[in-house]
Amino acid sequence: MFVTGLLLGANSSPHLGAPWQLLAYRGGTLFGSSLDSARDCGFDQLVVTLGSASAQIRDRVDLDGVRVVESPHSDTDSSSIVPALDAVDRRADGIVVLLGDQPGITSAAVWSLVAEAATPIGVTRYDDGESYPCWFGRELFGELRELRSDSDLWKPIHDSTHPVTKVDAIGNIPPRATTWAAYHQMISGGTAADELPIDTHPLRLASHPRRRRHASS
Repeated sequence: MFVTGLLLGANSSPHLGAPWQLLAYRGGTLFGSSLDSARDCGFDQLVVTLGSASAQIRDRVDLDGVRVVESPHSDTDSSSIVPALDAVDRRADGIVVLLGDQPGITSAAVWSLVAEAATPIGVTRYDDGESYPCWFGRELFGELRELRSDSDLWKPIHDSTHPVTKVDAIGNIPPRATTWAAYHQMISGGTAADELPIDTHPLRLASHPRRRRHASS
């Protein structure tokens, strides 16, 4: 199987007032750390999207070995996934979508998702909800090209049009730097759920027994 990783880094940061990609994190930058995590996954191809802060990111982050897709209109909430699909290798069976402000995603979560997603869509299910990484088979690429924003990626997951495999991962959803409070909590190592920003996404789930794989349609 040929798998392309797609790391989204084009959106702006209205709640921060500065490029979130360049926030300091573990001796480097937040986006650089997320990119390192994506590299550790060993994808057959790795594509990243950049937006209006592209020039600054290129100056500060090592982008060697990745395919960069410029998406300057993402600041107006246009989808960076749509142009990125044109850069996906023709051999790819599907893409694994990751977020550039979520460096805590592990290669174990990624490859469990790839190995167990028995449907065109796969989503990672943590203890406190569903989040990235997400898997989309090539048969979904046409539908993904109709996205108006990157957040619309969750519509085909939730609209019951396609069967979805939910693959369990250990622990809670890795935090994101969507607000200053969330960023400071991230760098301090805090993980209390009631302190996370409300736009971190999770979709809260009803209580259920833990299952290793669950496909729904």
